[in-house]
Amino acid sequence: MANTAEHHTERLDPAGFPGGLGACLEAILMVADHPCGADELARVLAADVESIEHALKSLQDRYDDETTPHGFELRHTARGWQFASRREFEPVVTAYLGGGQTARLSQAALETLAIVAYQQPVTRAQVAAIRGVNSDGVIRSLAMRELIAERGVDDETHAALLVTSDLFLEHMGLRSLDELPSLAPFLPGSADEAAQ
Repeated sequence: MANTAEHHTERLDPAGFPGGLGACLEAILMVADHPCGADELARVLAADVESIEHALKSLQDRYDDETTPHGFELRHTARGWQFASRREFEPVVTAYLGGGQTARLSQAALETLAIVAYQQPVTRAQVAAIRGVNSDGVIRSLAMRELIAERGVDDETHAALLVTSDLFLEHMGLRSLDELPSLAPFLPGSADEAAQ
């Protein structure tokens, strides 16, 4: 068993492979079943975290170069780096995966998810008050999809507090909640203020 552990912690020198560090990162990310952090990649490759991050950013820039369009991108989210198909190719991917039969979130689920995302941490009762209907079933569905989670309790009511998950950020292509679009343009009065 000790030999297996040693094998998994062995650091490989990217210079010994065609394409060096960038190609090694591509090979790992191509087979990874989860987003990979720079520290995780540094443990495998003989490079420091800063070099890994620089190489990943260079790869991301190369894939984002519009002179040679790609159907995929190297996405950096809260959980790490991973390859993902570009949003504009969603119809192509959906057609391949299930002929348009992939499960989408309902309007109620989208409303609830938006409330949790922008108001978090928030209780079930607060979500229901904003939506005007009981949302327990929708919240259970979102939790089963691992888009939201319970994290802590409200000091006054002792009700569970709901927050979005890292998987939510990943699906949205965000690194943090700070990247959520502003709601200001959609709030009452903003159109009137803009016209003035």
